[in-house]
Amino acid sequence: MAPMLPYWRLSGYYFFYFAFIGAFAPYFTLYLQSLAFSATEIAILMSLMQLMRVLAPNLWGWLAERLGMNVAIVRASALASLAGFALLFFTTSFAGIFVAMAVMAFFWSAALPLVESVTFNHLGAEGHRYGRIRLWGSVGFIAAVLGIGYALDHLPVASLLWMATAVLVGILAVALTVPEVRRPAGHREEASFGDTLRRPEVRALLGACFFMSAAHGALYVFYSIYLVDNGYGKSVVGWMWTLGVLAEIAVFLAMPRLARRFTLRAILVFAFAAAVLRFVLIGWGVGSPAVLVAAQLLHGATFGAYHAAAIALVNQWFPGRLQARGQALYGSLSFGAGGMIGGLVSGVMWDGIGPTWTYTLGSGFALAGLAWLVAGWKREGLSLNGVGMK
Repeated sequence: MAPMLPYWRLSGYYFFYFAFIGAFAPYFTLYLQSLAFSATEIAILMSLMQLMRVLAPNLWGWLAERLGMNVAIVRASALASLAGFALLFFTTSFAGIFVAMAVMAFFWSAALPLVESVTFNHLGAEGHRYGRIRLWGSVGFIAAVLGIGYALDHLPVASLLWMATAVLVGILAVALTVPEVRRPAGHREEASFGDTLRRPEVRALLGACFFMSAAHGALYVFYSIYLVDNGYGKSVVGWMWTLGVLAEIAVFLAMPRLARRFTLRAILVFAFAAAVLRFVLIGWGVGSPAVLVAAQLLHGATFGAYHAAAIALVNQWFPGRLQARGQALYGSLSFGAGGMIGGLVSGVMWDGIGPTWTYTLGSGFALAGLAWLVAGWKREGLSLNGVGMK
């Protein structure tokens, strides 16, 4: 790593940030189920995370652009997220949990786009090293999802609140150590935000990302419930999530080599095609552990390759002062709007058409994203070398 790169501080932030997702995403639905909420109520509560990622990141990105204080906002969001989550200890009603999650999600959604911007600013011309930092987020996810999965085989599911709180404290502690980075004096933007959004390849990417996140909606909301309802233990649930993230880590490490052989567009097309297959396998193959393992290994493509390529493009297309807003827009349209729609639709469909067809619908979302990408971005684009990843 470059001498001045705060590698371990940035990596530590990703570790704890995604450790919280590893604690929250697979198991919080089980906690809500233990409170006797319906599938629709669970989907509404979980969709608050995505809803706030639609509304809040653009506000935070605009504020960061004006103030030039990305890290200060990240630190404030870590403290406020912890305070919002702490409200869950005082309520088990739908309304109370709704308020607690809304507060937490509003501030939580501020962090990742700004941290991505800070990371790329620290990396500068060495953007190809992003994957080496980001993979520690995957390690954090694995540590949380496995440790909590085994713990919940022996502890009441409500103990999840204490474990998730401990991870949030870790996020705050590391955020206090991450240094701000200033843009070089005299830097001038090559294009305006509006000019960038008018480019057909930019619209193609953002629209396709919306559909990719929608395709993952049922996975992130109901996958753990789906496995437990089909007779799998919570530790097995943890291993299934872990397997997907191990595949993701392998792809992050392989991206420099993949980038020398394939363009970003080709990597994205493959990732979307893999998503079409993956959700069909989950929906129709839950009775076969081998099929579920194959589907989880595809996470390396449907998230690892997809996210590495997409975020590198955002970094290329939204340079300098535009970067925080570009990362925020990517997050709000994909993980925000797409994830919210996918989660809400899966909640409505889960009890109506059943899990099998709900996951098949997710495959349809991925197919729509593939079609959008291919139709909107007709010319082969840059390889990762062209966006600072080689």
